[in-house]
Amino acid sequence: MNNTGPMVKRENIPALIALMALAFLWGYNWVAMKVGLRYAAPFDFVALRTILGGLCLLLVLLLLRRPLRPRNLRAVLWLGFFQTTLFTTLAFWSLVHGGAGKAAVLCYTMPFWVILLAVPFLGERMRGLQWLAVLVALAGMLCIFEPWHRNPDLVSSSIAVLAGAAWGASVIVAKKIPVNSMWELVSLSGWQMLLGGIPIVLIAWWLPSHPIQWSGAFIWSLFYNVIPANALAWLLWLYVLQRLSASISGLCSLAVPVVGVLAAWLQLGERPGYSEAVGMALIIIALAMLSAAAFFRRTATPGRA
Repeated sequence: MNNTGPMVKRENIPALIALMALAFLWGYNWVAMKVGLRYAAPFDFVALRTILGGLCLLLVLLLLRRPLRPRNLRAVLWLGFFQTTLFTTLAFWSLVHGGAGKAAVLCYTMPFWVILLAVPFLGERMRGLQWLAVLVALAGMLCIFEPWHRNPDLVSSSIAVLAGAAWGASVIVAKKIPVNSMWELVSLSGWQMLLGGIPIVLIAWWLPSHPIQWSGAFIWSLFYNVIPANALAWLLWLYVLQRLSASISGLCSLAVPVVGVLAAWLQLGERPGYSEAVGMALIIIALAMLSAAAFFRRTATPGRA
């Protein structure tokens, strides 16, 4: 597909609307997860979220009479380990000890980990603006961690950064998995959730925890995590990827933490301190720089799809 410039075609407007909806669905989910953790232990909530979310995606395939059998089972297991077992668990764990807005920003350091991991594992090289973006992001994380002060959120912040690293590793694994159609991608997403959720279920069963409080707030939080933020969001993401370039689609990763910070501020009263606000702003600026670098690199090579 030839691209003669950055102008958005009229037929791509529905995909852009879907992209904006996706940013709000995933961004607000950080608040929904924080609410759910008031009524359930972290591993219990994560287990329900991942297993039910994976079943919803596979149910879509079943209803549309698409093949259910996973391809390349070994790769699916690795993807499930990094993307579901590690990332989802660490993301929820960071919410137990810290704020939803800060966790959203630190978990979305994923693009920087992808850049760093792509050097040894994919043979890619960091270029120009990517170096500057990584340095700006490191400065942002330094402001959030505040090593010059005793930071009570040090544990949650560290866990959130590790979650972003796990997500970045899952992207490297996913890039090595051949996907030939949208439905294969739906199958891959569903199976990695289910298989990656098995260790979480076992941990939830083994660890002692208080019973789930099946309140209206918890049921709403669980529903939001399973349907809008998982099943529906993944379908929207697939729809976007089919119609927009990867560089434009990547802008979603910029909008999600912004929505997460604002939603946590408005609903949970999580107003960041000065240093935290500066750090989160620097990370968001760095994400914007990465998106700009990808966009201009694509428009500079108009023969690429």
